[in-house]
Amino acid sequence: MTAAILRANRRTFASLRRHRNYRLFFGGQVISVSGTWMQNIATAWLILTLTHSPVMVGLLAVCQFLPFTVFGLFAGVLVDRFDARTTVIWTQVISMVIAAVLAVLAISGAITAWEVLVLALLRGTVLVIDAPARQALTFEMVGRDELPNAIALNSSLFNAARVVGPAVGGLLVALAGVGVCFAFNALSFGAVLAGLLLMRVDEMFPRAHNEERPSLLRGTREAFRYVWGSPTVLLALMIVTVVSTLSFNFNVLLPVLARTTLGGGPAVFGTITACFGLGALTGALTSASLGRASWKVLLVGTAGFGLSQLLLAPVSELPLASFLLFGSGMSFTLWTSNANALLQLGAPDRLRGRVIGLYFFAFNGAGPLGGLLAGWLAARGGTEAAFALSGLASLAMTSYAVWRLRDRFSLATVWRTLRV
Repeated sequence: MTAAILRANRRTFASLRRHRNYRLFFGGQVISVSGTWMQNIATAWLILTLTHSPVMVGLLAVCQFLPFTVFGLFAGVLVDRFDARTTVIWTQVISMVIAAVLAVLAISGAITAWEVLVLALLRGTVLVIDAPARQALTFEMVGRDELPNAIALNSSLFNAARVVGPAVGGLLVALAGVGVCFAFNALSFGAVLAGLLLMRVDEMFPRAHNEERPSLLRGTREAFRYVWGSPTVLLALMIVTVVSTLSFNFNVLLPVLARTTLGGGPAVFGTITACFGLGALTGALTSASLGRASWKVLLVGTAGFGLSQLLLAPVSELPLASFLLFGSGMSFTLWTSNANALLQLGAPDRLRGRVIGLYFFAFNGAGPLGGLLAGWLAARGGTEAAFALSGLASLAMTSYAVWRLRDRFSLATVWRTLRV
């Protein structure tokens, strides 16, 4: 038993032990992503405080995700055309400037809801390029063999920040106001920029590129032809699209859950967001310890994500809501990290950036519609109606995916496929 635990621990942190560049990146992200989550919680609370409207929180989600809808299909082509590390450096610099502007406006007391929305739209535009570029950079830092482990560790870092960032952010909002959270986030980008600049380029794993750089339209068509000709890739993207659109609207629902359903303030908001993040961290570390991408874990995670939200719908007590959000967070990273790794590992090197771009388009592209729908449902029927729809959508998509696999293969082959 002890030997098995030690082997699991070695697998969990393999990428950090073996690759200096990834350690630098990871270390910078520990600080920067915590600042990002502090900004996220402060922005959502600021909009709700300024407008007292769940619909406006939904509009904030529209501004954050609309750039993925408009530009997401082409982002992967740009990532395949340019150096990933240089691209990430520039996206971090621009994000730092946006956070600094937000901090100055908030601390001065001159900020309005529309200024928050405009800055969220600009931040979302940067993320369209930043998200797939980070994934491409991860491949270059660790290579093919360690990619599933690194993706899961990235998720663990992101979700550890869900615990620290909202908890600290909720406390700072209550004690010092939202402007302090924005200022900390602006400063935190210095850590990730230092890590990026200290990397050794000669230790990177090279990606295969086309001899001729593809145009936006031709490169996008080539990616779609690949997806259309790969049934399992298409199915994975369908799962990501439906579940993320209809079931992953916590940026809209958690502020409303905290303030309206649970009757709390910033501290309650920080608590329930941190519980989701703690569950997501647990799921990410579990996925990292497995050492490989798995269809079985993807579908189990999707089903658990739906069931936990369906059970959360009628809850109005903080302890039970926190427990269910922990389960929802754990399921969330199980299905997202495995879907991400399966898509990247199955893609040809020359198309990897575009496939990553399609993943993020699937994950965020319909976010404006999902955010508005969640905000409307919360305004009309409370978080009960919104979480009920979220849970049913995930469970329905899980059932459809299992049916598709059974329709294509014998039962024995399906089981072997799910174990891959």
